[in-house]
Amino acid sequence: MADSNIFSLIKNMQPQLHEGTYVFCTVPKIGIEILQNCIMIFKEVEGFTLILDKQYADKVAIQYQYMAAWITLKVNSSLEATGFTTAFSRALSDEGISCNVVAAYHHDHIFVPLNDGEKAMNALKNLSNKFK
Repeated sequence: MADSNIFSLIKNMQPQLHEGTYVFCTVPKIGIEILQNCIMIFKEVEGFTLILDKQYADKVAIQYQYMAAWITLKVNSSLEATGFTTAFSRALSDEGISCNVVAAYHHDHIFVPLNDGEKAMNALKNLSNKFK
């Protein structure tokens, strides 16, 4: 069951840093191969925003500008939880780390600048440890 208690969420967030490099890009249309290789897709008026593994984007020659590290918060957070995104984004901001957040059905996913992955993990673990 999804948790909505802010203190429980922070205490139990269990950040996990994925291996690899992930990129944000945009395309006007998508086919089945891209769908099968997408980490995330969001339809905007201007086109489809995609998050892809960099190796795949390079293989199919999709242009990108932003390269990121991907962190998943393993706690099963409710989409109705109040303050959770604010808490972890503030902890990252306090360390000078920007973040792009995807709130999926089961977990929150944070994309930070590629070189800030380990620094972000430390900030998130420190935040979580304050509630243990």
